Amino acid sequence: MLLVIDIGNTNIVMGVYDGAHLLKDWRIRSEKNITEDEFNLLVSNLFTGSNIDINKIDDTIISCVVPPMAAILDSFCHKYLGHVPYWVDASTAGIPILYTNPAEVGADRIVNAVAGFHKYKTSLIVVDFGTATTFDAISTKGEYLGGAISPGIMISSEALFEKTSKLPRVEIFKPPERVIGKDTASSMKSGIIYGYAGLVDGIVRRMKTEIGNNPKIIATGGLAKIMAEVCESIDLVDTSLTLEGLRIIYEKIRDTQ
Repeated sequence: MLLVIDIGNTNIVMGVYDGAHLLKDWRIRSEKNITEDEFNLLVSNLFTGSNIDINKIDDTIISCVVPPMAAILDSFCHKYLGHVPYWVDASTAGIPILYTNPAEVGADRIVNAVAGFHKYKTSLIVVDFGTATTFDAISTKGEYLGGAISPGIMISSEALFEKTSKLPRVEIFKPPERVIGKDTASSMKSGIIYGYAGLVDGIVRRMKTEIGNNPKIIATGGLAKIMAEVCESIDLVDTSLTLEGLRIIYEKIRDTQ
């Protein structure tokens, strides 16, 4: 079995594959100061609760945008899984990356691009609603063209709370029913959600013009389902895109060895 791990600034998403079948996936908080022993305890508990034998993990592949956690995960794999993990970067992506400096492209963005083109076989814009919101453009040939990065929804919401004296912290669970809020909290939620929908639709519209065809717009990430309800540009939500990309890249690496 294959363990796939995507380490983000806010969350770690993990999954276990048996061949091409995703047996189970989890989303946990990223803890930069966690030790390999603590991470093993966490993973072991998750596996036990899902009736998965950790001793049957044959390989691990990891995408990481949090450098301090790379050494921790590497130690975890060595110590508790008995193997060296595979790491995703521009050199292991298996697709042309047309960035000025391909090494600058985040591993999570590479993984999404690989999975998106593999699954949909067309030009794409992948919108990943994570700590930052990323927009990644893929050509009809499967080339990574580049993209855009904007502050994530929760970052924007927290900044509004922290930088104002009287505005409260609000939780984003679903879009408000009305754009015109009748109290401070609902007005903030409206501004955050519908304002962000305008940002997404605006960037997607401009990217589609630059790409020059009619790319499919895929949303992924923790807030993708919520934002798909209010964004006019999103064609579909694929919450397993990152995990699937890790599996695909792993198989490409193994095929070349």
